[in-house]
Amino acid sequence: MSKHLIGDTKFTAKVKILLNKIYGRSALKDSVLERAIAFYDLEQFSQRKLDKLNNDIAKLGEIDSDKSKSKSKIKLFNFEREQSDYSQELRLERNERADHLQQICRDIIELCEGESRAETNRKSAELLGTIQLLSPTEGNKVAVANERSKPLYRGVLALRLLDQICLKKLISEVYLAQELADIADFDFNELRSENKAAYDQFVDHVKVPLLMAAILQDIGNYHPDAQKIMHGTDGKQDVFRTLQIEERKALLQINYRETIKYLINGIGAVNYLGNSKIERDVFNAKETNKLRFSKQLLMCSVQPKLGVGNILKVPQIYTSIVLSTKDNYNYKLLPKVYQALYLNAERGNCSRSVVDTLYQITGDFPQGFGVIYIPHDVEQDVRYEYAIVTQFYPDKPNEPKCRIATRQLTFIGHGHDLIIKKSNNLYFVETAKEFSSINKERLNEILALLSSNYLERKELDLLPRCWQPEEYFIKKTNQKLWNRIS
Repeated sequence: MSKHLIGDTKFTAKVKILLNKIYGRSALKDSVLERAIAFYDLEQFSQRKLDKLNNDIAKLGEIDSDKSKSKSKIKLFNFEREQSDYSQELRLERNERADHLQQICRDIIELCEGESRAETNRKSAELLGTIQLLSPTEGNKVAVANERSKPLYRGVLALRLLDQICLKKLISEVYLAQELADIADFDFNELRSENKAAYDQFVDHVKVPLLMAAILQDIGNYHPDAQKIMHGTDGKQDVFRTLQIEERKALLQINYRETIKYLINGIGAVNYLGNSKIERDVFNAKETNKLRFSKQLLMCSVQPKLGVGNILKVPQIYTSIVLSTKDNYNYKLLPKVYQALYLNAERGNCSRSVVDTLYQITGDFPQGFGVIYIPHDVEQDVRYEYAIVTQFYPDKPNEPKCRIATRQLTFIGHGHDLIIKKSNNLYFVETAKEFSSINKERLNEILALLSSNYLERKELDLLPRCWQPEEYFIKKTNQKLWNRIS
């Protein structure tokens, strides 16, 4: 493959870096996930050490002599001094983790938000689409890759849902209401360009803590107690297997408890650096409020009903299906995601109005999904073509806004935008039936042209309902799906 085809665009490279910073694994052990695992391990080690000391002191105390009492006091004194030094070290580490996490949140916002709402929607769609297109859709790496991508995906989705919730005033929550009141004099849609200071404040006070909560939402699953359940009693079970009901309940409880604990004890509020008491008090109050908001989001997301927890819960459910880690993951079923969301709403697990809002943003087809459509000139040359979903806010939820990926049965990296009508989209049974009269020889010709590994895909449906663009997206020239068309 020639040099100009390999590699990544700057945007794709930045997405990969963010994925690694959040849930990546490396020798440096410096991702958000790895820092949390290190915290949990150290916490358990410290507890074992404390238990052993208490046990030793208790044994010494049983010997009724001045000598044993003296030894006990010395041992306790040394431990308290050690604990004091250790506590100071923990505070420094906690502050470093908080700084690290908040900086990642700001990097995410910078990558997915622009000067206008239109630009923000374009960049956010690009980020979500890139994650989808980087994720394998077949094979044994699907679950691992999707697990790594979930926090960033649901975080960006939560940001865009937040925008709509703020505009529609769907949720009445004191902290969020106060922050919105502070920027009430400005156009929320164009806040960044109209008043940068107000935008920065809203980002710092609301969007950063929202992203913190979204990133940490499942971090408790990596606590040793949770890992014991996930790996099974023999330690050799598939962590992505379907758990028994009691195992599932226990895991949910551990994840909730340890996620909140990590947010408070492992992250905490960022420390103030400076000498002004007034500035310190203001800073500390702001950071404390941010931490409380993150905690509230996490706590309320468990049973959100009509409350603020829906900002996390609804994107969490959506992401768990689009980036599923289950054995029955089926790429073809991704456009059915809202069947599950509305079922959850009916059961009272989340707010229907918030699900409606997210539906308005995404429509049926997730960003980066491969659509197959019949072009308008089909009568002249019977064929179908490929496109990729690239934009939010479709006029109709079942008619996605796409960028075409093939023209005249040839892959291209510079296609135009197109709204795929339901009547032209082969995903829908009615459309596929209308097109099914084409003879098999012609369908084989089309499949041969559009499948690079045709010989390996002889078992595919001659009339496919969708396509998987993962291989297409590997080429750098094909990663510019969101470039403006001149």
